[in-house]
Amino acid sequence: MGAWCVERQGDRGVRAARRPELRLPPLEAFEGGGLEPDGDYDGLEFAGADLAGQDGAGARFMDCALRGCALDETRLSRARLLDSALDGVRGVGTDLAGATLRDVELTDARLGGTQLHGAALERVWIRGGKIDFLNLRSAALKDVVFEGCVLVEPDFGGARLERVEFVDCTLKGVDLSGATLKDVDLRRAASLDIARGVDRLSGAVISTAQLLDLAPVLAGGAGDRRGGVSVPYRARFRRSSNGWPRPPRCSGWAAVTRRGRGRLPLTTPVWASSARITDAPRRPGN
Repeated sequence: MGAWCVERQGDRGVRAARRPELRLPPLEAFEGGGLEPDGDYDGLEFAGADLAGQDGAGARFMDCALRGCALDETRLSRARLLDSALDGVRGVGTDLAGATLRDVELTDARLGGTQLHGAALERVWIRGGKIDFLNLRSAALKDVVFEGCVLVEPDFGGARLERVEFVDCTLKGVDLSGATLKDVDLRRAASLDIARGVDRLSGAVISTAQLLDLAPVLAGGAGDRRGGVSVPYRARFRRSSNGWPRPPRCSGWAAVTRRGRGRLPLTTPVWASSARITDAPRRPGN
């Protein structure tokens, strides 16, 4: 791992995610008996539909709205959800493995064990609700915003995240093992608990307060690599009276950025990683 990249006010911030601009046309009520594999659904409203256990693998939903639908064990693997809104959906074990979600808004969902591994999410806005055990392993997320929601043990293992924001979210037991992050903004998360993969924060931006919250995790088992030698954090930091790690006694300034030569007082706890610690403003996405 490299050195913490610290950006100050006035520095170029992380690129903001682009939110979907969803404008649904007048919709017709869905009157079909159920979903069909490889089905084609265009301009339909699924209002309060019980889709539990149905098979819509490979189906295409274009300009659709799913409102208050039951999605327990619904099979939607490889499905394509395009320019669509999902409002108040609920379900356990919904299978969206390998699905494509583009220009989608998911609002006030109550989901558990949702399978999105290998999926592609682009311009997706997830607002409110609670999702337990969300499986996004090896998924590709680009321009995705999680806002005001609770994510319990989300699994981003091996996933690629680019321009992803977490706003007023509660994140519990996050798994980032093997993930690749670029322009990921965690600064406004209401709560951040990383269970695994804290070393994968390269490409993410966190706040100083979050750094302090993550200090026990970083000090407990991670290490930094300098000159090819791994140095345990325990050996590099003393413990204060309240048990928190703190930097060694020294004075002066340390260059801690990879880009340029930003400087930070050594009285600030700085751990070895490639993540950026910044309270600088975001800049608009392209």
